[in-house]
Amino acid sequence: MYTIRLKNCAFFARHGVHDEEERLGQRFYVDAVLDVEPNIAIEEDRIESTVDYGKAFSAIEAIVAGRRKFLIEALALEVARELTVLFPQIKRTEITIRKPNAPVQGVLDHVEVTVAWPQ
Repeated sequence: MYTIRLKNCAFFARHGVHDEEERLGQRFYVDAVLDVEPNIAIEEDRIESTVDYGKAFSAIEAIVAGRRKFLIEALALEVARELTVLFPQIKRTEITIRKPNAPVQGVLDHVEVTVAWPQ
C-alpha cells in the first residue's frame, strides 16, 4: 500500500445552512489522503495504471464547487466515495474539509471535518 496526499486544495463554493453562505460563498480547503493498492504502475512507472492526482484534484473540485450541501460532513463523504469509484485502486480515503468563515459566535481559525471511506 502507498499513500497519495493532496494538501490544502482551495475552492470557492456556497455550502452551509444559512442563506448568506449560499449567497456570498467562501473558500473551502480540502485535504485528501488516498491509500492506494500497489500494482504494476508503481513497478513499471506507468501513470495510466495508478491514481492520476491531477484527475483526482479535478474530481474534488467538481464536487466541492458543485451542488450546495448544508453539511461539510456530507460534502466530505461525497468526495471520498466518488474518488473510490473513479479510482478502484484506492482502498481507503480520508477527506478533510476546512471552512474558514464558519458562522459561529466567537473567534476561530476554521472549522474542520474529516471523513474516512470506507469507514
